[in-house]
Amino acid sequence: MKTAEQLKALTIAEFNKAAMSFDGDHAGIYRLCRKDYPDILRELKKEAVSALLDCGCGTGAMLTLVRKHYPDVPLTGIDLSPEMIRAARARKLENAEFVEGDCENLPFADKSFDTVICSMSFHHYTHPEKFLKSCVRILRPGGRLILRDMTVPGPLLWFVNRVELPLGNLIGKGDVHCYSPSELRALAKKAGLTCLAAERRKNLRLHAVFRKP
Repeated sequence: MKTAEQLKALTIAEFNKAAMSFDGDHAGIYRLCRKDYPDILRELKKEAVSALLDCGCGTGAMLTLVRKHYPDVPLTGIDLSPEMIRAARARKLENAEFVEGDCENLPFADKSFDTVICSMSFHHYTHPEKFLKSCVRILRPGGRLILRDMTVPGPLLWFVNRVELPLGNLIGKGDVHCYSPSELRALAKKAGLTCLAAERRKNLRLHAVFRKP
């Protein structure tokens, strides 16, 4: 069984390699990530947004879409992969900052954002409770965390987490754990977040929205 640091190293290596082709037509399985963007955008539009953080921002593709709908909102992206951050900065997105860093220890001041989004990144986190607590710290009261990730029906979770993901680690993938809606709700509650939604949607997606009281 790999350590947390070894899994993070795998994630960095995987996405450093993927950075150059991540947004192209030959991105392979990573193209599936783009299918999450419309649902995240729809969730964003339900409430006002004044300062937004994208955790696991990759090449900044989601924030580029957000910018089209929110031309004046300050945007920040953070990613563990230096090559992903390099690609994101190359977009030269106006009023946007891209930070190389660990989402389990967000390097931002308390109450810096009213909205945090996290798309297809959560299953890479070795200490998800640290990420959620970090979100609580940097969110303003009443702020939201909008999270999308992969999931599977309950009977398959054991196989995915005990067999499929460890095999993926052996071939260089940094995936750590696939969560059910109930698992995620429990983690968020322990971190101090109120659950507004946590459900399995089509395309094996977990869609969740949490609020800081």
